[in-house]
Amino acid sequence: MNLNIAVLAGDGIGPEVIKQSIKVLDAIAKKYGHIFQYKEAPVGAIAIDQTGNPLPEETLNLCLSSDAILFGAIGDPKYDNNPSAKIRPEQGLLALRKALGLFANIRPVKAYDTLLEKSPLKKEIIQDTDIIIYRELTGGIYFGEKKLNSLGTIASDLCEYSEEEIERITHLAFQAAQNRNKKLTLVDKANVLETSRLWRKIVTRISTEYTDVTLDFLFVDNAAMQMILNPKQFDVILTENMFGDIISDEASVIGGSIGLLASASVGDGKSLFEPIHGSFPQATGKGIANPIASILSAAMLLEHFGLHTESNCIQSAVEKSIALQICTPDLNPVGSYSTDAIGDFIEECITDDENSCFNNSNIEMGQSTII
Repeated sequence: MNLNIAVLAGDGIGPEVIKQSIKVLDAIAKKYGHIFQYKEAPVGAIAIDQTGNPLPEETLNLCLSSDAILFGAIGDPKYDNNPSAKIRPEQGLLALRKALGLFANIRPVKAYDTLLEKSPLKKEIIQDTDIIIYRELTGGIYFGEKKLNSLGTIASDLCEYSEEEIERITHLAFQAAQNRNKKLTLVDKANVLETSRLWRKIVTRISTEYTDVTLDFLFVDNAAMQMILNPKQFDVILTENMFGDIISDEASVIGGSIGLLASASVGDGKSLFEPIHGSFPQATGKGIANPIASILSAAMLLEHFGLHTESNCIQSAVEKSIALQICTPDLNPVGSYSTDAIGDFIEECITDDENSCFNNSNIEMGQSTII
C-alpha cells in the first residue's frame, strides 16, 4: 500500500515522539512491502511564531491532500500562562478538526499486566480493564458561540448539538461495541442539560438498530467516580466533546502513564492520529518523553487502512517493550531508557521478530537492549 502521510509534529515533545513513530512505520513498510511518504508542516505555537497563525493555509492544504495525518502535540507556556492571548496554539487543532470534519475521537484505554503496579489505583481494581472511548469532536461547548461583556466581567460559552452530529458518532460507537463486548455506556448530564437530554433521546432511538448491544447511561459525575472505582465495568463509552476530553484524560491513570494512550480522530474522509498527551514543555529535549502513545497512534493509522497484521505487529512490539520494562522514566525510573532507545527497541522487534531482540543481562543492568 502507498500512503501519503502529513506529519504535524507541533510543539514541545511532539517532534521527539513523532520521530519514533516514523521510525516504526518505516520498519513496517520495509517488512511488509509498503511505501509510506511523509511531508512535514507546522502547527500550534511553532506555527504562530513562524506565520502568526496556529494553522497556516499551507498546513491545512497539505492535510487535505494527504491520506492521513500523524500529529504530535501542541502548546507552549507563553500561551498557557497568558489567558488574554487572542491567538492560541490549541486553536490550530480545533480548526483542523473542524476543517477536516473529524467528528469522532477514538481513545483506547488498556491496563497492561506488567504495569499494574505503576498505576496509583489498586491492582485488583484496574486489572483486565479494556475500554474504548468515543468522544464527539467538532460540536459542543468548545465550538459554540463565545461571549464576553464590555467590562470583561461576564462570559459565556454556548453548548449546542444537532441531531446529525449525535447520530453519526453514535453509529460508530455501536458498531465498535458489536465487535467488542457488546456494551455501550452513554455519559451525559441529562438531569441538568438540554443537550444531554437530546443525546439520550437520539442514542436510545438508534440503539433499536443494534439489538445485540446493551445500552446504559451514566451521569458524567458518576462516570468519573466509576472510572476510578470499577473501570472494568466499561466496554465502549460514548460521550460529547468536553465530557470526553475530561473522562479520557482521567482514564490515563489506569495504565500508569498518559504517555501510553493513543487516539484516532476520524470523519467521513480524512483521519488524524495522535497521542492524547500534551506538549510537556518541561521534558522537551531531555530524551525522557514516552513515545509509546505516538507509536500506538501509528498502529491505529495502519488499522484504519485495513492493515491489521501490521498494526498488530506494532502492538506486539510495544507490549514486549512494556513487559521487559524497556520504558522511559515515567514508567521505569531505574532503567534510564531514552525516547530514542524505546523507538529503536520497538523498531528492532518489528524488523527481527523471529529472533530475540534483547539481552537479559543488559536489561538487568539497565543498558541498551538492542543487539
